[in-house]
Amino acid sequence: MPLLADLDQATGLPVRRQRPVRYERAVPGELVHLDIKKLGRIPDGGGHRKLGRTVGKRNNHKQGRGYAFLHHAVDDHSRLAYSEIHTDERKDTVIGFWGRARAFFADAGIEVRSVMTDNGSAYRSNDFTAALGTVDHLWTGPYRPQTNGKVERFNRTLAAEWAYAHTYQSDEARAATYPGWLHTYNHHRPHFGIGGQTPAARVHNLTGNYS
Repeated sequence: MPLLADLDQATGLPVRRQRPVRYERAVPGELVHLDIKKLGRIPDGGGHRKLGRTVGKRNNHKQGRGYAFLHHAVDDHSRLAYSEIHTDERKDTVIGFWGRARAFFADAGIEVRSVMTDNGSAYRSNDFTAALGTVDHLWTGPYRPQTNGKVERFNRTLAAEWAYAHTYQSDEARAATYPGWLHTYNHHRPHFGIGGQTPAARVHNLTGNYS
């Protein structure tokens, strides 16, 4: 058990000591990381991670569910995250997601100046380039996912604190909790990478508007 001094009083989550940051953009919107996380869908009745392989495999054999594709946009400076669950990672889905993500950041008073992605086919398309407009497009280095480390950290957090944190009886049951978890992540969960602040605390006026 961690000491009380090592816990955030509001949430009860452990607060880890801040490590040196390799790089961090100076203001919100200067760089937004885009990524797609492929996540196995939970079969009806529950999956093997919580119920064991025997029960989980039996449920999955009854009705294989395939994968969900979580599309993310994470601001480099504040770690503010926008995310949606989709059934694919095709170009049209990526472009639609980008438009809504950009509007989300605009509502928070953030003008996105550049985005960073991997070399996925949807991100390389001319249509996605057109959708970016005047927003600069940066690329991760080949075989260097750490270049997009802010969103990779977000993926690890959601896996530990949402995707596999509870026993869900179906994929729909898990998906229904995602908006609430995102709100907690943005507005209430301390982030050791930004000195124990919440992402919303680093965005002007956001905490007051979205308590």
